[in-house]
Amino acid sequence: MNLATKLLALAAAATLSAGAAFAQDPTFFRIGTGSAGGTYFPIGGTIANGISAPPGARPCDQGGQCGVPGLIAIAQSTTASVFNNTAVQNGELEAGMAAADVTRSMFLGEGKFDGKPHEKLRIVANLYPEDLHLVLPKGQSVTSLSDLAEKRVGIAQAGSGTQVAVEMMLAEWGVTRDNMDEAELNNSQSAERLADGQLDAYFYAAGWPVSAMVQLATTKGMELHSFTDEDLAKINELIPAYIPSKIPAGVYDGISYDVKTPAVSALLVVSSDLSDELVYGITSALWNDNTRRLLDSGHAKGKQITAETALNGISALGVPLHPGAQKFYQEAGLLE
Repeated sequence: MNLATKLLALAAAATLSAGAAFAQDPTFFRIGTGSAGGTYFPIGGTIANGISAPPGARPCDQGGQCGVPGLIAIAQSTTASVFNNTAVQNGELEAGMAAADVTRSMFLGEGKFDGKPHEKLRIVANLYPEDLHLVLPKGQSVTSLSDLAEKRVGIAQAGSGTQVAVEMMLAEWGVTRDNMDEAELNNSQSAERLADGQLDAYFYAAGWPVSAMVQLATTKGMELHSFTDEDLAKINELIPAYIPSKIPAGVYDGISYDVKTPAVSALLVVSSDLSDELVYGITSALWNDNTRRLLDSGHAKGKQITAETALNGISALGVPLHPGAQKFYQEAGLLE
């Protein structure tokens, strides 16, 4: 039995099993995502659609929804990683999308979160790489991050994993809030400010193509900073979760060159308070054929979200899988 067939059989069995427990009453499941102009929000909406099967919905085999029977999942726009992980820890969200580096730091209570471990965080899956975009006005360039001193720079919104990582990177090149004019904005706001000449540059980590940047590129135009190999190695040493990556030429209108940039994995995170049975059913629904079709036909990053890569980097991250997800991956032969 190949992996695809095995996953299909497991998903079908898990749906029936989960249905017995959750079909009687609706179970609401909130997924924290990010801003509407980024990648978390559309991907989170696709996942919510895939794992849902509201009470009274047509059965999967009759063209209905193929999620966990009785489950109503809702993607909520938030300020992203830090907010989502905090809300999951506090029980204000059942799940959230979050960057791997921030999730590790928050779970362990390290770095910016020293002494404040978020011990309830559990992983369901590694989803896709989030590439760091350093966006500049059309025709502009920088040689290194040190050139951003004394500039007006968008560092992403407070509560985002991007901001945490970007501040660490900038400090390594001698740029801090003391010597730059920082702006805490989401992706759409940053793109608008750059287009209006109110920003000299802005950062955002997201899976390409990012809708706000697609619009910026096709209207005012933009440039993306391509990091040197030496700078990528320096960033990887500073923040090991950020690894060298590439935004291919042609992803954005007018960007005719490959962009070397660091990237971090986006994760789907839940609370340890959720039952093993529920998370097993959600993990199964995430990897069934119906959700596969939704991911393939939605945002471009959806095609990179696969069961085969769901555990990439998880063992070295130091944040546990939820036992319900772990059971599914073991049964699927993806985990010993």
